[in-house]
Amino acid sequence: MTELVVEINNLSRDFGKTKALDCVDFQASRGKVYGLVGANGAGKTTLIKHLLGLLRAKSGTVKIFGEDPVRNPEGVLKRIGYLSEDRDIPDWMSIDELMRYTGAFHSTWDQGYAAELLSTFSLDPAKKIKTLSRGMRAQVALISAVAHRPDLLILDEPSSGLDAVVRKDILNAVVRTISEEGRTVIFSSHLLEEVERLSDHVTMIHQGKITLDSSLEIINSNHHCSSIRFADLQNSPPSLEGAAAISGEGRFFSVVHQSSMDAFQNSVKKIGGEVLKSRHATLEEIFISRVGRPNIGELSQHKENTR
Repeated sequence: MTELVVEINNLSRDFGKTKALDCVDFQASRGKVYGLVGANGAGKTTLIKHLLGLLRAKSGTVKIFGEDPVRNPEGVLKRIGYLSEDRDIPDWMSIDELMRYTGAFHSTWDQGYAAELLSTFSLDPAKKIKTLSRGMRAQVALISAVAHRPDLLILDEPSSGLDAVVRKDILNAVVRTISEEGRTVIFSSHLLEEVERLSDHVTMIHQGKITLDSSLEIINSNHHCSSIRFADLQNSPPSLEGAAAISGEGRFFSVVHQSSMDAFQNSVKKIGGEVLKSRHATLEEIFISRVGRPNIGELSQHKENTR
């Protein structure tokens, strides 16, 4: 039987008239990477705050390692590593001082692992945190979150404002390594390509509800993107069985669909069209088909309205 690290049942949370979470069920097993995706204000950070015990479940239950993180914060939090989007670490400390300070709180702190990561990221332990670039601060904050080798690592928008090189260092070298050691990673990100590249499992949240929750393998096998053509001009997008989103005009259309390829081809053929080519849909295409395209403000700010 697979060991559950996180088990959330029927969790709801209101902030005034805003429904931040609406009857959410979520599970995470040991040794996997879970990508949490959703537009700005979808409820991702609210969910993470419940995992950390920063918010008490008013409706439903939250269990981490079988414990309530609010009732037993010491037992739960010592097994969690957390990196927030803001990456709040004390400016007045040097990197080495932060490592020793953080290590004092964790009996499982691995100084050798911390030193290895500092070397990997080419970070000078003597440097003051206030002198570091945004990317270097993110690297230091991540090391302090993972060097005690937590059973559960939670990353809230870990790539926010970082360049591609730093993102690759953080997510490839650390996140995947932790999951392969039998630990669990949950990370929230607005960068869907990143989630698709690293995740074993994807959970999509929209307006506080879970709209998709499955392994990436199943998601990929169940969603396709097909290009279709008609002999005559179409006055409106065609109606097709299994279609989640249709774009295009005239004679050519692109369709994201969940139907089997045989069923989809028959559906297109019945209305006088032909399928030109098909492929597995990307996570971004699936997201847009289910949620709609986020506006520019959401993608640039990506801060939760429910914080």
